[in-house]
Amino acid sequence: MSRPPVPPFTADTAARKARLAEDAWNSRNPVTVSLAYTPDSVWRNRSEFLTGREAIVAFLARKWERELDYRLIKEVWAHDGNRIAVRFAYEWRDAAGQWYRAYGNENWAFDGDGLMTRRIASINDRPIAPEERKFHWPLGRRPDDHPSLSELDL
Repeated sequence: MSRPPVPPFTADTAARKARLAEDAWNSRNPVTVSLAYTPDSVWRNRSEFLTGREAIVAFLARKWERELDYRLIKEVWAHDGNRIAVRFAYEWRDAAGQWYRAYGNENWAFDGDGLMTRRIASINDRPIAPEERKFHWPLGRRPDDHPSLSELDL
């Protein structure tokens, strides 16, 4: 299975890969998201370590049960060959109504077919007041005209 764009990445193809990942995560569909990864993909997400698509699906299902009204923006930080580093922010609320903005960085490595073999994520959550929210688009894909992280000064 091929998942273009494939390495080696240029600035344009790295940005396209990051946007495709953002779109998939904003779907909040664990199975859809998992298909961007190799069957034996290795993850570190905060302090949790995962291997394989089944573990990814289970992890994401738990995540989106807890992180309600999830909206994410990713932005390429650097790229080289088969690797891409992104920074991101996402907003979500818990069941009690407390809003959070999560800030993080991810390091990605890809196989020759464009599937991610490794994802290493470092993430910090910050409680925010509802009026501090910056991501107000309808749930799903971020509109093309919505400001980027850099434009939002995040």
